Parts: sequence; structure tokens; C-alpha cells
Amino acid sequence: MLTRLSAVVAVLMTVVLTGTAAAVPPPPPNPSDSEISASRAEADAKAARVGELTGRLTQAESRLQELFDDVSYKRELANKARVDLETAISEAEAARREAAAARVEADAASAAVEKSRLELDEFAAASYAQGTTVGSFSAYIGAKSPEDLLARAQMLEAVSASSLNRLDQVTRDQGTAANLDSAARAALNRAETKQAAADEAKKVAEQAQQVAVDAHSAQTAATEELQSNKDAVERELAAARGAVNGLEAQRQQYDQWTEAKRREDEENARRAAAAAAAQAAPKPQSPRPIAAAPAPSGNRVQTVINRALAQRGVIYAWGGGNHYGPTYGVRDGGVADSYGDFRKIGFDCSGLMMYAFAGAGVYLPHYSGYQYNSGRKVPLSQMAPGDMIFWGPGGGTHVALYLGGGMMVEAPHSGAVVRISPVRYGGIMPYVTRML
Repeated sequence: MLTRLSAVVAVLMTVVLTGTAAAVPPPPPNPSDSEISASRAEADAKAARVGELTGRLTQAESRLQELFDDVSYKRELANKARVDLETAISEAEAARREAAAARVEADAASAAVEKSRLELDEFAAASYAQGTTVGSFSAYIGAKSPEDLLARAQMLEAVSASSLNRLDQVTRDQGTAANLDSAARAALNRAETKQAAADEAKKVAEQAQQVAVDAHSAQTAATEELQSNKDAVERELAAARGAVNGLEAQRQQYDQWTEAKRREDEENARRAAAAAAAQAAPKPQSPRPIAAAPAPSGNRVQTVINRALAQRGVIYAWGGGNHYGPTYGVRDGGVADSYGDFRKIGFDCSGLMMYAFAGAGVYLPHYSGYQYNSGRKVPLSQMAPGDMIFWGPGGGTHVALYLGGGMMVEAPHSGAVVRISPVRYGGIMPYVTRML
């Protein structure tokens, strides 16, 4: 009687503690091996195509960056040519003023000479009317007395000592002024020649800049087309992988159903045995919960990275960004203006670094070349998350923030947005800058 009662209790406990075993549902669809293989082959083909396009896109973006660097270089040469032309124009204007002043002096000297000549002609005419010829031996002829001869000699001496000497002085002044005019004209010719050369250099530099801009624009279009094709194939790959996952999930569900069906009966028995054993065994004490370790705080590197990553998708604007966030871009007279950066609110590469590091209390200047020299230099092979990576001479072409795993976040160029990219090694500086 006691034995039967124990058995009843055990059955009741099994029902109470575990409940009845759930029945296995009807079998799910079971796709064939050939269907799964065909789906995998299609997904593999799409993945290979994505890999091919990714490689081509990486090369295209690298070439695009090279062309952008060339545009930046040619733009600076064009700026230099404009400065040189302004200097040459200023020098030519100064030479023109000097030539004009010398011409005025020469004209004044000529007028003085002409006036002196008229005075002497009048004096000579008056002397002739009085019966003598001034400045010649005939002036002495006809003198009626020694006193008359002495008077005429004194008159000639006075003319020689005043008017003739004055004429000589004015003539010398005219020669000096003519020399000044000639020197000023020579300086003007040199300045105008230099201005013409500077103007030609400006035209050549601007043409070279336009060629670089056109090449960059063509590469941008090609890169965008590649990106569009890659996006389309990636969508196809996602669909193909979804189909594979669906078929494999169906197969997995079917296998699980088979296994569940096989184990259904023994599972009921095992639950009953477990319930009986649990009734007999002492109840274990619940373990005390362990307090979770507090999350790390004050991680300045992570703060910098998080601030930069939070700006993903913000438009590039040349000259844009500061310690407090994105700002309007500025005019550059070239590529940035063609994209209308001065009308956009966003970041350029150094502006993004300013904003990211300001979150950690580090305030950088708005120029990548100065940022390169703002912290400790670390070999490129030892770069760590939070380091700034630079390109171009003196780090003056571009800057990005290293995230780790070969990836970086950057504001790349006009027409793009803040994004995560693989680290590009073409033109990269051998050192990174560590601020924290």
C-alpha cells in the first residue's frame, strides 16, 4: 500500500513540477541537397563579384585621393602665381609713376631751354637794331671811340656771363632729366616684361589646376559608378544569402524535428525520473548574485573616437568645423567652390579632428600641418586607436583618426561625407600623432 502511494505521489510530482511533455509539431519543409547547393553557388558567385568590385573600388578611391592631392598642390601653385602677378603689377605701376615723373622733369627742362633761347634771340635782335651783332667780332666794328669799344666789350661779357651760362645750365638740366626719363623707361620695360611673364605663369598654373580638377571630376564619376554597382551587387548578395539561410534554416528545422521526434518518448521518461530524483534530493541554495563590475569611466580616447563617429554622414565643407561642431565652409577659389562648400555646414579633415579632441579637453588648430606637430610622434607600425594619421608633406594634405583594425574615420573631400574607411597607405606619413 505504501509502495503504491509513493508511486502515485511521484506521478503527481512529475505532473506538478515538469508538466506533460509537449508533443512534437508536424514536420517542416525539407529542401533537397541540390536546392541548397545551387543557392550556395549563387551566393558564392555574388560574393566573388562583390570582392572584385571592392578591390576595384579601393583602387579607384586610392586614385581619387591621389588626384585630389594633385588638385590641392596645383591649387597652391595657382595661388602662388596670383601672388606673384599682384607683386609684378605693383612694381609696374611704381615704374610707370617714376617714368611719368621723369617725363614731367624733362618737359619742364625743355620749356626752360626754349624760353632762354627766345630771350637770347630777342637780345640779339635788339643788338642788331642798335648796329652791332652780339656774340661776334663784328660787334666791335664801328666803335667811334675807346669808350664805345669798351662798352660793347662789357655788353658781350655780360651776355656770356649770364644768358649764355644760363642756357648751358638749362641744357645740362635737360640732359639730366632725359637720362632720368630713359632710366625710368627702362625700369618700366623691365617691370612690364616681368608682369607679362607673371601673367603667363598665372594662366599656365590655372590651366594646370583646371586639368587636375577635370581629372578629379572624371575619377569621381567613375568611382561613384563603381560604388553604385557594388551596392547593387551587395543587395543581390544579401538576397542570395537570405535564400541560402532560408533553405538551410528549413533543413535545420527539419533535422531538429527529426531529432525531437526520436527523443520524444525518452524525454518524457527522463523528466519523470528527474522529478523523482528532485523530490528525494535536498534543495540547493540559490547562489548570491555577484555585483557587476562598474563600467569604465573617463576614457578620453574613447570619448574622442565616439565624438568623431557621431558625425558620420555629416557633409564635407572645406574650412568647416571647430571645437564645438560643424560650421559653414569657406571659399577656396577652386574645387571647394565648385561643390558650394561655402554654402554647406559640415567638417573638413582638420575641423573634424578639432571637434573630436575638444571632447577630451584638447584644442587643436584648424590646419592638419599644425596638428601633425601638436603631439607625440609614434611610428606608423605602432599606431593605436585615437592616434591621428597624416598624408602629404609635413602632414599638410589630409588627416584622419585611427579606430583600430586597419580602419579610420575621416572627412575625406568635397562632395563626400564623414565616413569610416580602410587606412590608405599611399602618401601616408611614417609617424602618427598621439595626443592622449
